[in-house]
Amino acid sequence: MKITKKIIISLVVIAFITTAALCKSVTKKSSTSKKSQTHEAGNLSKETPPEKPNGAPPGGGFGGGFGGGHTSTDIDYSGAVEITSKKSEKNATYSTSTVDQSALLISTSDKVEIVNPKVSKTGDSNGGDSCNFYGLNAAVLVKDGSITTITGGTISSSANGANGVFSYGGNSGKNGATGDGTTVIISDTKITTTGNGAGGIMTAGGGITKASNLDITTSGRSSAAIRTDRGGGVVTVDGGTYTSNGLGSPAIYSTADITVSNATLTSNLSEGVCIEGKNSITLNNSDLTANNTKCNGNATFLDTIMIYQSMSGDADSGTSSFTMNGGSLTSKNGHMFHITNTNAIINLNNVTLKNEDSSNILLSVCADGWKGASNIATLNADNQKLEGTLLVGSDSTLTLNLTNNSSFIGSVNGEITNTKGKTVSSDVGTVTIKIDSSSNWTLTSNTYITVLDGDLSQINTNGFKLYVDGKLVK
Repeated sequence: MKITKKIIISLVVIAFITTAALCKSVTKKSSTSKKSQTHEAGNLSKETPPEKPNGAPPGGGFGGGFGGGHTSTDIDYSGAVEITSKKSEKNATYSTSTVDQSALLISTSDKVEIVNPKVSKTGDSNGGDSCNFYGLNAAVLVKDGSITTITGGTISSSANGANGVFSYGGNSGKNGATGDGTTVIISDTKITTTGNGAGGIMTAGGGITKASNLDITTSGRSSAAIRTDRGGGVVTVDGGTYTSNGLGSPAIYSTADITVSNATLTSNLSEGVCIEGKNSITLNNSDLTANNTKCNGNATFLDTIMIYQSMSGDADSGTSSFTMNGGSLTSKNGHMFHITNTNAIINLNNVTLKNEDSSNILLSVCADGWKGASNIATLNADNQKLEGTLLVGSDSTLTLNLTNNSSFIGSVNGEITNTKGKTVSSDVGTVTIKIDSSSNWTLTSNTYITVLDGDLSQINTNGFKLYVDGKLVK
């Protein structure tokens, strides 16, 4: 009996040791397998990062964009010509047809000077936001803190994801973060791009671009002539001609702070300018013309100045700002201004406004193809003539301030239908109109507003009725 017990105990011990060894072997195998899978996933994340949280911006990342958590450190940059220290070059030719390679890559903290270059870039990229955020496949890419001056010459890009000149500030796409000082100073250069996701001058990651007297033409989708993306930056432009011809390609797309002076801006298919989130555009003595005839992405309205928040992560939420001093704004089709899913401030000072659309909608603030924030707009008119209808959705808010001899000929309406024929609103939202003693308002139809701050003598009802907070006042 004792021998039997000993045999049983021995068998149990052997079984336990064997099981433990097996478990250890399996665990080791699982660990190796997991490591292998993680490595493969890492490789995949470079090529096909996860999609953005909420749809595509009307003029942002090409093909709807990819988004994702990867950074510039995941990218293997290369250039047909690479400059990695202080250098000055004149009358040089830079060319590449290699996918994901720049014709000229400037990667240094030193100053670089390029005079009268001839740059040519082909070779489509499928790098998505590696191209949009970090400059992969750009014809000319400047990064790592260099102050690079480009004067004269031509830059030609005929590839998807191949922006003309890219200033990448190195903040890894962190909105609001400062960059590493990378600055592109470019003047008297002709830039032509034909691919999708190929802007003329491109700034992201906190980069800085200073441009003057450029001649830029883009033809692809999501290829703004003056383009920015995640991480923002500062862009100043003085003089020149900037034309975009593609779908979702405004003349200016802003996820940064952009100031343009003394320039001619034209968009032949898309919005004239687009501001996303907590960013700004200022136009000084410039002429902007847009003929937006086709909606892109989530957009359901046609318009010339589009201000919105996509919630894609490309721009922080907050107050958006559009300022125009002097110059002219010509809207050939759709609403002149459209605000949705953000808080926007529009400042107009002595601008010549030309609305060639028969519906004559001056501004609309209402729901569109994005959610997550309110629809709030403030229109400040300073020595400004305004004409047209103000459309304010039932879930939206508008404040109109008329100052310094401004005039408004128009009315307020809440009945809004988008381009798909869907009724967006049937009633007027919250509307406040303030009129200083030097300004006036002439009605073009019966109008209902919430608050009136001004003397009734400054309002010409023109045979129509004005209701304030539900009461007939004039």
